[in-house]
Amino acid sequence: MAKFQSLKEAVAENLRDGDTVAFEGFTHLIPHAAAHEVIRQGIKDLTLIRMTPDIIYDQLIGMGLARKVVFSYAGNPGVGLLRRMRDAIENKWPRAIETVEHSHAAMANAYEAGAAGLPCAVFRGYRGAGLKDVNPAIKNVVCPFTGEELAAVPAHRPDVTFIHAQRASRRGDILIEGIVGVQKEAVLAAKRAIVTVEEIVEDFDDLHPNLCVLPHWTVTAVVEVPGGAHPSYTHGYYSRDNASYLEWDKISADRDLFTQWMQKNVLDVGPDVFAARVKGL
Repeated sequence: MAKFQSLKEAVAENLRDGDTVAFEGFTHLIPHAAAHEVIRQGIKDLTLIRMTPDIIYDQLIGMGLARKVVFSYAGNPGVGLLRRMRDAIENKWPRAIETVEHSHAAMANAYEAGAAGLPCAVFRGYRGAGLKDVNPAIKNVVCPFTGEELAAVPAHRPDVTFIHAQRASRRGDILIEGIVGVQKEAVLAAKRAIVTVEEIVEDFDDLHPNLCVLPHWTVTAVVEVPGGAHPSYTHGYYSRDNASYLEWDKISADRDLFTQWMQKNVLDVGPDVFAARVKGL
């Protein structure tokens, strides 16, 4: 049964030093508020999983909380590099990190395998690709029925998955509208799942039953955080804050400017700042 908590409580009770954690969302519904609470609590030595790491991972890495990143494509969406991630890889600042790179297809299949309780994902992929030459986690297997050579990668089984969604019902069921990435699979693959939402409503009786709903028994904690995806967008609630992504490119390019920005905008504020920012857009 999903527990309704504050963001501070949900993070403190479910995420621990050394855990493997996924913050998932595709284009929109990226759980920025949740990642910022993890940074405020200083939970460290994390293995971060994400299909397309963006600025929340740049921030986690830049604050020295990550030891390993499992990912496919990393970048500031529509802008360019993740400069804090690059600094960690090239210069070991503020600490060295390990990277495990996959294709998008491999990441999606690994989440699906984890959701199904399987040890690995088997799929068509990596034929002629050089990535498997630098990633020993990519293996070749032969189908016992057809003889076809296929790719295999370990399943993703996060200790904790964080996602953001539009609404939760009073029972703890979760509604996701708009573009759906791998949020559902990432939740089902995890030992514990924390969902931040724009609002909590009585029920979903007036909505089409085929909308993406995670039932309450798949979720550990539900947290109401209006604006919790900012500067990404939440379909039906607010638009993408493009200026923030452009600004991040300049902020993240300088270690001192990055440190000052994180102190002012993350360490010294709480989740309510997201609601205030969104109202001001």
